[in-house]
Amino acid sequence: MASRAGRNDQPPIIVKKVTIVEGGGHHGGAWKVAYADFVTAMMAFFLLLWLLGSTTEDQRKGLADYFTPTLVKTREQSAGANGLLGGASLVDPDNYPHRAGQTGTRTITVPRDAQGGPKESMRTARERMRERMQAELEASQRLRRLMQQVRMVDTTEGVRIDLIDDADFSMFVLGTTVLTNDAADLLGALATAVGPEQGQLTLRGHTDSLPWKDGAQANNWSLSAGRAEATRQALMRSGIGERRFRRIEGVADREPLIPKNPQDPRNRRMSILLAK
Repeated sequence: MASRAGRNDQPPIIVKKVTIVEGGGHHGGAWKVAYADFVTAMMAFFLLLWLLGSTTEDQRKGLADYFTPTLVKTREQSAGANGLLGGASLVDPDNYPHRAGQTGTRTITVPRDAQGGPKESMRTARERMRERMQAELEASQRLRRLMQQVRMVDTTEGVRIDLIDDADFSMFVLGTTVLTNDAADLLGALATAVGPEQGQLTLRGHTDSLPWKDGAQANNWSLSAGRAEATRQALMRSGIGERRFRRIEGVADREPLIPKNPQDPRNRRMSILLAK
């Protein structure tokens, strides 16, 4: 074989073939997104374990109540004065599925001589007045049924007492400011109930929306204000001092008790607010 040292042959050409795979380079970074999701899920899981281990049973029930889908519906059916004679309070406890939804988790030691907060004071005043009125009206069967016309409600301003007309009872002779005999007896019992309590009184007259006859000189504004004044005078005759009254108001038919039926007789009422 002849030696290649003296030959002028060209060196061989080597071709390197490189294949590029789409999505290469650590899978295109998709693993980072998956890893971040995994870390987030693990953090949420350990946070859940921490909450389960560091909270009480009542607190866990409270958290469950907060995320319950039906909580809004339950709240709508909660505290408030329902029905003509319900006498429920707007500040009564709500009917959540668990009491933890509305109460704290720490126990409170209340001294035996404590008088309670504003809400408890209003509720106590309402019950005292109701008991006094019932005692006054128990004298006869005729008077006893008048308690059905009374509704007492705790409000942010104090205790509101509504004296409500219906198909069988009317505070005033129709279209006038003249009290009926039953209404006079009812106001006498109310004066006995309200008299010992502290706080000033605001009287507000309400009417229904029945139209007046053509040519009538009066209207619902003057009628409601006149009935509030007649109520004030009746309470004064029953022993309530003149300085106890803060103001009287007539709102005509603008604040109906039965909004769906402005002509309902229950819209005719006298509201007496005992300020807290």
